Amino acid sequence: MTDSTPLSPAGDRHFDGLVEKFAGSLYGGPRGALRLAMLDELLPAMLQLDGQPLLDVGGGLGQLSAWFARRGHPVTLLEPAGDMLDQAREALGGLPVSFVQAPLQALPERAPGPWSLIACHAVLEWLSDPRAAFATLADGLAPGGQLSLMVFNRDALRMSNVVKGNLQKALDDRLEGTGRRQRLTPISPLCHERIVAWSQECGLSIHSVAGIRIFHDYLRQPPANEDDWQRLVALERRYCQAEPHWRLGRYLLYTLVKEGEQSCRENRR
Repeated sequence: MTDSTPLSPAGDRHFDGLVEKFAGSLYGGPRGALRLAMLDELLPAMLQLDGQPLLDVGGGLGQLSAWFARRGHPVTLLEPAGDMLDQAREALGGLPVSFVQAPLQALPERAPGPWSLIACHAVLEWLSDPRAAFATLADGLAPGGQLSLMVFNRDALRMSNVVKGNLQKALDDRLEGTGRRQRLTPISPLCHERIVAWSQECGLSIHSVAGIRIFHDYLRQPPANEDDWQRLVALERRYCQAEPHWRLGRYLLYTLVKEGEQSCRENRR
């Protein structure tokens, strides 16, 4: 069964018409609660924050923008889906947030910067050309600027399929989604090695990395009570940056820093 949202002309998945799904089953459930709890702890530890302006690329319903805005950062939220942006505008009323309806690829024209701080969480995996999008983000950074990047982890998706018994699918490496179904399997899940390679291409250094939901998604049964939930959160916090556990986080969270002024696109030629 398909939903009402087609792929964009560029082959990217946008999320028009899915406000209720994101607000309810994704962010309103334990997966979203754990993701936000981990960000609440990891972002101050992984980033150098001094109230600098933030560009939130693909900011969706605005949870991340709200986190930064409430800590004194003026925020520009860039989001292609109009209904997502409307919901974010309503939820973030009174906070120092401005809104731009545009896809990531329009960043050079609509929010050129250069920016000392960019956040792009759970976006690249929904694009047909995530490498080019990564280059766009890198070029939008000021020298010394920080990119908080979170991507859907291809290795975790493989592990999840094995745990579920989808053995042939894992052997065939058929892990990508089509972008047209309600299950929302990303069309371009990414592995750590690819982020390392693209960072080198674009003159970015990886200052830190963590796994988000390194245990939760492999549980046979969800936590039975609040005490078990707190134990799970404690485990996630303890091991999210420890080898080898971070590598199987459902999402990988990076802090990338721009080393110089050369354009990423110049390096890729």
